[in-house]
Amino acid sequence: MPLRVEPDRTFRQALAAADRPLAGMWVCSGSPLIAELCAGAGLDWLLIDAEHSPNGLESILAQLQAVRGYPVQAVVRPPVNDTVLLKQYLDLGVQDLLIPMVNSAAEAQAAIAAVRYPPHGVRGVGSALARASRWNRIPDYLARAAETISVTVQIETGAAVAAVEEILAVDGVDAIFLGPSDLAASMGLLGEQEHPTVRAAVEHCLAAAKTAGKPAGVNAFGEATARAYMDAGASFLLVGADVALLARGTEALADKFIPTNPDGGAPLGGTGDAPSSY
Repeated sequence: MPLRVEPDRTFRQALAAADRPLAGMWVCSGSPLIAELCAGAGLDWLLIDAEHSPNGLESILAQLQAVRGYPVQAVVRPPVNDTVLLKQYLDLGVQDLLIPMVNSAAEAQAAIAAVRYPPHGVRGVGSALARASRWNRIPDYLARAAETISVTVQIETGAAVAAVEEILAVDGVDAIFLGPSDLAASMGLLGEQEHPTVRAAVEHCLAAAKTAGKPAGVNAFGEATARAYMDAGASFLLVGADVALLARGTEALADKFIPTNPDGGAPLGGTGDAPSSY
């Protein structure tokens, strides 16, 4: 007799049950080992990123399997809002999606259609072949599939900010997530995500989400900025990234143990290509 299993809790359900903002981090390395290390850190959620990171279907699957034994919510960001790609993500067992660059209600509606079976959407039917249904071990998966999936859409352009109320009104959009870096770039303020105009746009969207009764999150690596957005109503945040932590941590080690020239050049005794032996 095969096992009958139940789907995991969705990010939508985690947000609804939370009594405080949920703190998470990016997982961009493409490594299941690093993903598992991060899953055990005590954070609320992880974002496995495939938009700006070296992640394909196989590595995403391996990371989902690596983190599943930990009490952390795994959200996955595809590189694009594409019906075929979203079908593949869902079939391999992604339950929580963060859709990038959603600039209009029509684009949000397309994402929702991609995650729902007909007649409510256009998702292709292949659940018997897929990890999503645990190969037909989740009872009534086809009828229940929509409730096992959450969709968060990313607001990261001036056009999206202008349309945020319409995007929030789309049935099936569970939450919005603000990307200040791309938002700043779209406003002609590349690299200035802390600019008052950008901060005001983010806070406008947080307020719009509150009015709509939906959660809103934001990317904020600086602690002061993160706490300010929490005070402004953010329900969830990304406050770090595996690759950034590794880069800054290894740089700190080098600063401690590798002497440099007074002019800040290459390490003393080295060529600049690699540190010399001591």
